[in-house]
Amino acid sequence: MTSSTIIQPATLYIVATPIGNLGDITLRAIDILKHVDLVAAEDTRHSGILLQHLAIQAKLYPLHDHNEQQKAAQLVEKLQSGLSIALISDAGTPLINDPGYHLVKCCHENNIRVVPVPGACAAIAALCASGLPTDRFCYEGFLPAKSKARIEYLNSLLEEPRTLVFYESTHRIMDSLQDIEQVFGQEKLLVLAKELTKSWETIIRCPVHQLITWLNEDENRQKGEFVLILEGYKKDLAQELDPDAIKLLKRLQQELPLKKAAAIVADMYGLKKNQLYQLGLDSKSE
Repeated sequence: MTSSTIIQPATLYIVATPIGNLGDITLRAIDILKHVDLVAAEDTRHSGILLQHLAIQAKLYPLHDHNEQQKAAQLVEKLQSGLSIALISDAGTPLINDPGYHLVKCCHENNIRVVPVPGACAAIAALCASGLPTDRFCYEGFLPAKSKARIEYLNSLLEEPRTLVFYESTHRIMDSLQDIEQVFGQEKLLVLAKELTKSWETIIRCPVHQLITWLNEDENRQKGEFVLILEGYKKDLAQELDPDAIKLLKRLQQELPLKKAAAIVADMYGLKKNQLYQLGLDSKSE
């Protein structure tokens, strides 16, 4: 492949790498990794395997959680001298629960150009396959390690209307799900996505109590890298509306299209048509 990307000097490239399937790296990412002066990697041994697979000979520089603040200044000096640098993590998009924040912040503070090179991200991959609302969502990373802190944190999200996205590890997945069940109730709808893009990729969508049962049936199901996606909080529209309005809506639904029935009730009771329309849809599904 000939180079189609012009590498700019004194530029930091944030390069996403595969989360499992090595075929998910982009052509642009390969091009950049081939031609930058330096590749800053979370784990140089892990990244060395990827680069070897891609037949890329690159100079690697370690940048991980324990040395980032110290090494960021050194990398900024290299960028100021005119070097081009690619930042990669072990898998997925750098900075998304991976190192890189301090480096990117320092680059902006020193007027160094930062260029994102999009690609794989476990949170987004799981979200788009979840069947839960994607128009508004919030990414929460890993839940707290201790149960007390985890429950407090989950309680703070109890009435969050947006879809919630979490990462979780093998050794905490069961404890976290049990705490989710305690806070949100056993019927809370969620999606578990594990080992995305790998041979054992699994995506399960069900109430939390069913998911706990499924995981307990086989300990091997509890192994892997997990994304948890929780349905956002939904207000009970029926409790907020005038009972007479609800009664009329149900009666009109028997004779008219829902859209027309909702418009008539909204006009008579001074309510929002969209709210009544949603209530009608919910009652149909029930």
